Amino acid sequence: MIRTLFKNMNRKFISILVLTLLSFSSCHVGRFFWWNFADINDDEKFKNVKVNSSETKFVFQQNTANTKLNLPKIKLEDKTFDFEQGIEKDKTLAFLILRNDTLLYEKYFENYNQNEIHPSFSVAKSFVSALVGIAIDEGFINSVDDPITKYLPELIPNKFENITIKHLLEMRSGIQYNESYFNPFGDVAKYYYGKNLNKYLLKLKADKEPNKKWEYKSINTQLLGKIVENATKKPLNQYLQQKIWLPLGMEHDATWSVDSKTNTTVKAFCCLNACARDFAKFGLLYLNNGKWNGKQLISEQWIKQTSEFDEPLNYFMYKNHFWHNPKMEIISDSTIYPKMYRKGFDYFNGEKKDIIVYPTGNYRAEGILGQFIFICSEKNMVIVRLGTNYGKTDWVNLFEKIAQLN
Repeated sequence: MIRTLFKNMNRKFISILVLTLLSFSSCHVGRFFWWNFADINDDEKFKNVKVNSSETKFVFQQNTANTKLNLPKIKLEDKTFDFEQGIEKDKTLAFLILRNDTLLYEKYFENYNQNEIHPSFSVAKSFVSALVGIAIDEGFINSVDDPITKYLPELIPNKFENITIKHLLEMRSGIQYNESYFNPFGDVAKYYYGKNLNKYLLKLKADKEPNKKWEYKSINTQLLGKIVENATKKPLNQYLQQKIWLPLGMEHDATWSVDSKTNTTVKAFCCLNACARDFAKFGLLYLNNGKWNGKQLISEQWIKQTSEFDEPLNYFMYKNHFWHNPKMEIISDSTIYPKMYRKGFDYFNGEKKDIIVYPTGNYRAEGILGQFIFICSEKNMVIVRLGTNYGKTDWVNLFEKIAQLN
């Protein structure tokens, strides 16, 4: 009898929970619980707008010389696997390695293939950065030093006049925003699952002065996307289509998720969905210093501003919405100081050591579930990894090893 009572109570609780979630279907909290966390199928959850591909496709050169890559072993917990078996076990869906425009390695897993569309999550942030650079090249935006209120006058009442486009690009805006991915009542859930992003922007506040501290916040990218739209008078997906997707001869149409069918505000901070080869072409555009088929699509100056540091900012980890791979070295009598470095300290085996940190020139676009576009100029190499989850591999370290070995 007691067991039956508890069984009935459980059914009642589940029924109430389901009804509650359904009642929340029009707000982000309900959708957060209903869909739970972000996953690889998120391109199908949301309304989206299209980014059309060209009829003329750019096709990578194939490895006709049969160049053999030296690919490292993959260690997962206490077992070591061959490279391909290891990346497959560690939740990889697609893995591509290019040198120049030659596809040296291309593998897909879990029934995925070269035509499959993948959510990029925060890899989209790097695409937005590229569009900012192009808008500057074309004169729609005067400078990264422009106050954001020049293009977003609706934010003047928020007292954002001291925040510049550069502050947004460097994640140093000081805007109040909670980047927690596990809080259903937080800002990320509201902007990811919410249905009126422009309304949310009007309520933003700054809790710090700009340029005081680096803080990774997706709101910076959302504002950049809005700035590009206002400056160019074009929807973000159409500007991407015109300036990047068509000129690069992307193989497939992409989609960019929007907040709702009614508002169709592009979620600039995430949610650009495309195939692995087309992500690789974006990396190749940066590897080629913004040039494609003889045309300068993004100025060399913008690529240089993105790929190099002219001051010891953010410990050389982040610039222009791209992540960087700085090197850390313990200071000794034989230390050769590079042109750009920053001193600090760290602990090794419990002992405090003075260190220097300096940029390597390798950088990447990165998404939360282990989506990567890795660019190594020294080896003329681009590596793309897409997966269902980040897994347990230190992917950045793996990309560095692949570049070093080849």
